[in-house]
Order: sequence, then structure tokens, then C-alpha cells
Amino acid sequence: MPVDRLLPSDEAVELIALTRDVADKLLDGGVDEHERSETYPDGLFAQLGAAGLLSLPQPEEWGGGGQPFEVYLQVLEELAARWAAVAVAVSVHSLSSHPLLAFGTEEQKQRWLPDMLSGNRIGAYSLSEPQAGSDAAALRCSAVADGDGYVLNGSKSWITHGGIADFYTLFGRTGEGSKGISCFLVPGDLPGLTFGKPEEKMGLAAIPTTSAFYDNAHIDADRRIGAEGQGLQIAFSALDSGRLGIAAVAVGIAQAALDEATRYANERTTFGRKIIDHQGLGFLLADMSAATVSARATYLDAARRRDRGLPYGAQASVAKLIATDAAMKVTTDAVQVFGGAGYTRDYRVERFMREAKITQIFEGTNQIQRLVIARGLAG
Repeated sequence: MPVDRLLPSDEAVELIALTRDVADKLLDGGVDEHERSETYPDGLFAQLGAAGLLSLPQPEEWGGGGQPFEVYLQVLEELAARWAAVAVAVSVHSLSSHPLLAFGTEEQKQRWLPDMLSGNRIGAYSLSEPQAGSDAAALRCSAVADGDGYVLNGSKSWITHGGIADFYTLFGRTGEGSKGISCFLVPGDLPGLTFGKPEEKMGLAAIPTTSAFYDNAHIDADRRIGAEGQGLQIAFSALDSGRLGIAAVAVGIAQAALDEATRYANERTTFGRKIIDHQGLGFLLADMSAATVSARATYLDAARRRDRGLPYGAQASVAKLIATDAAMKVTTDAVQVFGGAGYTRDYRVERFMREAKITQIFEGTNQIQRLVIARGLAG
């Protein structure tokens, strides 16, 4: 993995070094076993929280790390290079905490944020539904006002950490149309909330992805975040940051695949030469490196705009598109470098290839990213 980076401060340099040390100790040794057996790493997120890696971009006044977003994303990349499923869950936790941080009242923040940001309570983001993925305004899960709260009915799908998370940032329908959606902070043990069995996924198997079902589940009114009808605004404000998180994860996967392929190409010999010395393979690795470096530059550009308070939505879509397409290409080429061995589970590159695919799909498919970019160009 790249050691030399243009980090904004000495503190950031130390943080990346700490992250690498923690990731090597906590993630690298367990990833293969948990991914193959599809078992959840109990206690891992508490350890990451204790190390301060679950709240890096949030303000220090609430227990966060107060780090620039460009530093947080590079931390996320380091985690993803060891264990993509964990890095995705870390990104989702940050995404789930954002609505409370950005739209919650002072009382709500004081009540819930410290536990969220310390890692004592892990969050999940609950926006998608079976018929409402890219089209979030089509969601149907209802939140009907009832006395001192709301009654929730309906289903949600594709929830990372579903069934295990301590809280769910839920978007439910409180009225008609796109302005009839509201945001709620749902406790994981809410009566009337149940979960389906974990999806049988191509990759990211150690962290469950499930559906959730609400059956006359009552939630207190003080768990609504923001104004009634403000839900889509809240959801979309978080998604730009979430897309950058997935871009960083994708770059981490690509970097790990490049590192594995380069190492193998320097060890494997054919016709009396290391295979990296054959021009065809050397050029393939060079293209993989160029794609990884370029992808990293796109997410850093968007993050630096975010850190400076500038509009960054279009750049976030560009970063998500470029980084995830690059990850798919780089991991596929890494398997090619290994030849037949790369198609077996004896090496990690086959897992990297499977993990890269989902990055092109979640947090808005890459087709949706192209639509967002095109609309921006059209004014």
C-alpha cells in the first residue's frame, strides 16, 4: 500500500500510521476465515470505536475525531484494503450518524450522539425498499402520526448491519409525494421490528445485509429527526458523503489487488524471467496502478471541496463512478495476473474481484451517477 501521501498535517500522518497498525492487527488476520464462513466478527466494531476510528469526521465537541473528510476517507481506504465488508459498515455507520448530527436538536444530540460516536452503538441506514432503490421518492414504508408518536408499517431492504445494528436511520412516509417523507432514529430493539434472514451475497459476507419489517411498531415523536416532510433532503445530504465513502472503499480494494498482483508478479517466473519483466504483464500492472492512483485523486478532490464548504455533489458522483469502475477493472486484471491460480480461493484476488462488483451498485448505481453528472452539465 502507498506509504507516501500528501496528507494535510503531521497529525494525519500519525493517524494513517495508527490505522495501518490497527488494521493489520484487527482485520488482516481474521478476514479470510470470517468471509469464507460468513460469520460476524463479534466485538470488532467496539475495538475500532475504542481506537477512535468510527467517528473521525465528526466534531470533537460530540466525541468525534474532528478530522477533515479527506483524512477520514484515507483511513477508510486503509480499512478496506484489509477487509472491505468492515470498511463498508464503518462508512454506513458514519452515514447513519449524519442526519442526527446535521439536523437533530441539541437535546437529541446530547442524548444519542456520544454513544454513536464512541462506537458503543453501531448504526445502519434504512432508505431502500424492494420497489424503491434508486428512486427514493417512491418509498412506501409508512409513519402515521398517532398521539405522542408514530406507528411504523412496511418493509425496508438492503440494510448493511441489519439485525445487528443498535439503531437504524429510517426514512418513512408521513404524507404524499416527495415532501411526504420524514427521518426517524429507530432503536434496534423496537417492538414490532423484525428482520429477514441475511442475503446470500457474492461478497462482503461477514457483515449481514437484511430486510426489515415494521408491524405496527410505535416510535416516540422525539425520535423524528428534522421537520416532518424533510426526509428526502436529509437522506440526500448524507448520500453525497456516503458516495465518497464507497469511492474510498473501492480504492482500498483496488490498491490491495494491485499490491497482491505486483507481489506475485515479482515472485513468479516464466521462461527464466520474473513475469513482471514481460512487457505485456508489466504494462497491465502499470495500467492498474494508474487507475488506482487516478481514482484516489477523484475522491480526494471531492473531499477537499467538502472540507472547504464548497459544493461537491457532482464531484462525489464522479468519484464514485470513477473509483468503483476502476476497482472492478483492477481486480479483474489482478485475477488475470495470477492466471488459473487467481480463479481459486487460494489467493485473495478472487475475493477482491467479487467485492469490487457491489461498489458499482450501492449508494446509487453507476448508471445513476452518470445521470447526476449529465444533469449537472445540462444546468
